[in-house]
Amino acid sequence: LQKSLKETFGVDKYSRARKEVLTYMFARPMQMALYFCTGMLEDETLFRHYALNVPFYTHFTSPIRRYADIVVHRLLSASLDASSPLRMEKEDIQKQADHCNDRKMASKRVQELSTDLFFSIFVRVRA
Repeated sequence: LQKSLKETFGVDKYSRARKEVLTYMFARPMQMALYFCTGMLEDETLFRHYALNVPFYTHFTSPIRRYADIVVHRLLSASLDASSPLRMEKEDIQKQADHCNDRKMASKRVQELSTDLFFSIFVRVRA
């Protein structure tokens, strides 16, 4: 696969651009992760991470990046008795997760449209 990708990208001045476009196109159809409150779902198979093959999974990064990460940090801290419990009902946590999913989807759509626009300009200039 790597060899065929290198051949596809080529070694000319546009090879980097081709690599970025093709990499983006390969990743685009992948299913996007969604935030959810585990207390709202009864089917525990929905908690698994397919690629990592683990039955229970949560993902978070630095809490300075996204509100969803702040909530996960606070819930994890409370579950480890390192801080007081959150004063949020599971329905409210799910509403926050839904809002974060909506914003993430909107952001992804804008990014895709921007990429499509600049790719169109790139192709037009090179034609």
